[in-house]
Amino acid sequence: MQQGYSNPEACRAVGIDPRTGRKWRNGRSADGRQKAAPPIHAVVPPSGASRYLREDERIHIADRLREKATMRAIAAELGRSPSTVSREIRRNRTDGTRGQWHYRPHAAQARADARRPRPKPRKIPSNPQLREAVQVMLDERWSPEQICHALRAQFPDRPEMHVVHETVYQALYVQGRGELRRELAGALRSGRARRVPHRQANCRRPRFIDPMVMISERPAEAEDRAVPGHWEGDLIIGKDGASAIGTLVERATRYVTLLHLPHGRTAEQVRDALVETVQTLPVELKRSLAWDQGAEMAAHRSFTVATGVPVYFCDPASPWQRGSNENTNGLLRQYFPKGTDLSVHTPEHLAAVADQLNRRPRKTLGWETPAERLHKLIAA
Repeated sequence: MQQGYSNPEACRAVGIDPRTGRKWRNGRSADGRQKAAPPIHAVVPPSGASRYLREDERIHIADRLREKATMRAIAAELGRSPSTVSREIRRNRTDGTRGQWHYRPHAAQARADARRPRPKPRKIPSNPQLREAVQVMLDERWSPEQICHALRAQFPDRPEMHVVHETVYQALYVQGRGELRRELAGALRSGRARRVPHRQANCRRPRFIDPMVMISERPAEAEDRAVPGHWEGDLIIGKDGASAIGTLVERATRYVTLLHLPHGRTAEQVRDALVETVQTLPVELKRSLAWDQGAEMAAHRSFTVATGVPVYFCDPASPWQRGSNENTNGLLRQYFPKGTDLSVHTPEHLAAVADQLNRRPRKTLGWETPAERLHKLIAA
C-alpha cells in the first residue's frame, strides 16, 4: 500500500482476504489480539493493478508518444483504460508555444505527487473575490450549476474564478468555516435530505361532465418544443388547502406566468384567472394548455370557448407529462413555502417572482434565460 495500491489490490497481490488485510494494517491478528503486521514481500503485479500511475509507466507513455503511438495502444500495453492515459497526458503535459505540448514523465510524476496530499485547501474561502461572486448569485437564488457556468462566462481567462457546482454545494454544507452563509442552504431547490419515491399510478374515473381530450392527442409540434405557444399549467397549494397560486409554463422557452387567486381555487375562479391571463398573450402564444385532472379544471370547456385554446389532460398520476411545470413548481417553493398562506401575495409580488425566474439562465436553454429565448422566438 505504500507503493500506491488500494487495500483490495494489495490483498489480491499478496493472496489474502481484504478483511485480513485490514486487520494487518490495524496491527491485529485474525483472533483479534494485538499483533505486529507481518512483513509483506514485494510482489510486482501487472502494471494495471496499481490504483495510480507509477513513474515507470509515465516513462513508458513518454517513450511511446515520441514514437507516435496511439493512446489506445499505449493503454493496452500498460493494462490501463484509454481514458486513464488520455487524462494523464491532458493533466500533466507541459504546454509550449504555437499550440505545441510535451509530456515529460518526471515532471508529470512531480505534479501527481504534489496533488495527492490531503486535505486540500478549499477554493471558495481562499479567494475572497470568488466567494463574493458566488454569494451574490446565491442571493439571486441561482442554482450551483447556474453559478459555475455564469462564472466561466464572466471570467473566461481567469481559472481561479472557475468552480464546479459540487464545490458550491460543499461550501454551503460546511458550517462554521466561514465559506458561505449557512442559511443560504435554504435557497437550494429541494430543501430535503433525501428523495421521495414516486407514488404508484392508479386508475380513476373521469371527473368532469365535459369530456376530456387526453394529452396523447396533443399536436406533435408540442412534443419537440420547436413551436412556442404550448403551455403547461398547475396549482401550488397553501396552508390547509385554503389558498393557491396558478402556474403557467411555456414549453419551448420555460417562460413562467403566475395566476393570482386571492379568493379561492374553485373551477370558476381558476377559469376566470386563466382567461384574463391568456387574453394578454399574443396570438402566436395561444396554441394549447396541458393540465392534470384536478377539480379546478372542471370549467375547461368554457375556458376553451372564451380563449380558443384547447385543454389537454394528463394521465392519472403522471406528473412527468408536465415536466417543465413540475420543475417550475419546485422552483417556486423557494418563494412560496409549503404550509403558508398564499393569498397574502399581491399580483405585483407574483409578477416580480415570475420576472426573476424568467431572468435566470437555464441549462436546458443553453444557459439563455426564458425571457431571452421567448423574445428570439417571437421576433423570428
